[in-house]
Amino acid sequence: MTLEQFKASLAHDSPPDVPPPLLGLWHDARGDWHTAHQTVQDDPTAASAWVHAYLHRKEGDIGNAHYWYRRAGKPPYTGSLESEWEQIAQALLEAR
Repeated sequence: MTLEQFKASLAHDSPPDVPPPLLGLWHDARGDWHTAHQTVQDDPTAASAWVHAYLHRKEGDIGNAHYWYRRAGKPPYTGSLESEWEQIAQALLEAR
């Protein structure tokens, strides 16, 4: 799946068949932060930790976001939330 296909799936009522980190991004992009957070919170992978960090940054909880960036092995992001979402989605899609 490409980033463009993943973004196009946002128009559907049901998410595509993707792993938890991408599913979290999908729910977030559709405005459901809570479901996005639940999805990645229960997944122990570094990829979900990366999405978890992004979600806490979006929430404004920078201290918690930094904790999750460390768990993901990623530096804290300082660009826009939109560009971070795209960067994470692209990396996760390429890793599939």
